[in-house]
Amino acid sequence: MSLQKNDGITVIDAKGLILGRMASVVAKRLLNGEKIIIVNAGDAVISGDRHNVIREAHEHLQIGHPGKGPIHTRRPDRIVKRAIRGMLPYKSPRGREALKRLRVYVGVPSELKGVSMETIPDADAGKLRGRYITVSELAQHIQG
Repeated sequence: MSLQKNDGITVIDAKGLILGRMASVVAKRLLNGEKIIIVNAGDAVISGDRHNVIREAHEHLQIGHPGKGPIHTRRPDRIVKRAIRGMLPYKSPRGREALKRLRVYVGVPSELKGVSMETIPDADAGKLRGRYITVSELAQHIQG
């Protein structure tokens, strides 16, 4: 997949962006028909004390049955995609189509190396006054 400047695809760099705020903006843009690629998903941040965020994630993982589900994601790219899915009406055809227009990557794929990337100023983690943890750190703590 080689990208040109006018392919109508938006590439967003998630490095240093607050996960929830980024997810709400991306979900709205997906519903408006944009195709969006998110790179550096592991560098997005979740606000809150590190230990509390990890504890809440471990408690969430206890819900369900290992054989029957629900299946909980543990990879950084899947965590970001699931946060965006939670803000879409994914059970309706419109929401499913919007989710198909989204791609999420942990790093920057080789075909996206030279492409200009944008960021979301409203979701900048520099606005946070408290503590936070990156999505990749959370994923490391909740692995298997």
